[in-house]
Amino acid sequence: MSNEKNIAANNQDFWSYVKRQYKKNKAAVASYYVILFLVFIAIFADFLANEKPLIAKYNDTIYFPALKDYSVNLGLSDWPPELLNVSWQDLEYDYVIWAPIPYLPQNLDFDNAQSVGPFDNQNVISTRWRHWLGTDELGRDVLSGMIHATRIALSVGVISMTIASFIGIIFGAFAGFFGDDKIKMSLIRVVLNIIGLGLAFFYAFSMRSYTIAEAAGESLFSLFISLSISLIIFLFIMTIMNLLAGQLKKLPFLGKRVRVPIDIIISRLIEVQISIPVLILIISVVAIVKPSIIWIMLIIGLTRWTGIARFIRAELLKIRSLEYIEAASALGFTHLRILFKHAIPNALSPVLITVAFGIAGAILTEAILSLLGIGVPAETVTWGSLLSLARHAPSAWWLAIFPGFAIFITVTVFNLVGEGLTDALDPRQKK
Repeated sequence: MSNEKNIAANNQDFWSYVKRQYKKNKAAVASYYVILFLVFIAIFADFLANEKPLIAKYNDTIYFPALKDYSVNLGLSDWPPELLNVSWQDLEYDYVIWAPIPYLPQNLDFDNAQSVGPFDNQNVISTRWRHWLGTDELGRDVLSGMIHATRIALSVGVISMTIASFIGIIFGAFAGFFGDDKIKMSLIRVVLNIIGLGLAFFYAFSMRSYTIAEAAGESLFSLFISLSISLIIFLFIMTIMNLLAGQLKKLPFLGKRVRVPIDIIISRLIEVQISIPVLILIISVVAIVKPSIIWIMLIIGLTRWTGIARFIRAELLKIRSLEYIEAASALGFTHLRILFKHAIPNALSPVLITVAFGIAGAILTEAILSLLGIGVPAETVTWGSLLSLARHAPSAWWLAIFPGFAIFITVTVFNLVGEGLTDALDPRQKK
């Protein structure tokens, strides 16, 4: 217990030092606050730009339409009959509070179609209904699209890198900590696990690929349920194989223990993964499945883990021979406890840097795909899709300037945060 307390105290001192060093980089600090501002916009997008009122009193009843929209979309409730399929802007309210931007990205303003600019004369009832950043050729409000696209951009970056971090940390940790000589299994367990991996992947994912693709096209919740079922099938098959191996290893020849070169296997897997172009893979997948932003998140996450795995592996190759790891092993702790409770927490510093740069890269990848019209449904408004509209209307400069500037700022601030973390975590900067 005393060793664990000392490790925790050293970690606290280390992260306090990192925080002080990070604050010395003014550009990185400013970028951090810009990211917080973008996160605020992403979280409250429905309350900043929405055709539905935030609060409304109608027929002596108070409603919260923008908030209720969440439960309706999740299937938890329904709109009352008097508000079903209504034109929210034409209702006569007792009183009403609108969102600052009274439009959704999909709303069509036919009176201001054909790409009306932000400084042009607009056919609106009052200033409140003005399109402050103009409209596209269909009459959709650009500012509303920019606000809601912020949520999509950050979701792609954060979710995809969360997936990549989970895979990269697990693979890199096992490769660096166990190496090629620490894991030994019975011969039959090795054989049955190899066979089990093939069968489990086939029955859990290959045979259910159509079902998973359909779920991805419906909603994120449906995809989560479908993937959970596949994971249960996968784990069930692997469990059966290991239970069978536990019985068969009693035979002399099959019970012979052999080394499993986990480091070589994962290193070769990383090399294979790096050799696959991400954009080509995404284009290949979206040519088969229904276009969905969820598929883009998954593919980016499943292809960006290699950098994280390599950093974690390199850190654990150093950490596994340090004194506190040897002390934990001498106390009788299992390898898995040492790995997850002591080794990995002290090897996560490079991951933060990789994740910051990875989020920027994921956002840029999504913007490129949207610009090319690949992988994203036509009705989904993203920064890249707005840029794509500018190709067909060169005179509509606002369709290129505003989303292009948003992409530039977002990618830049995440890169600056990554550089700030690089400097803060560099021991040579310590004075």
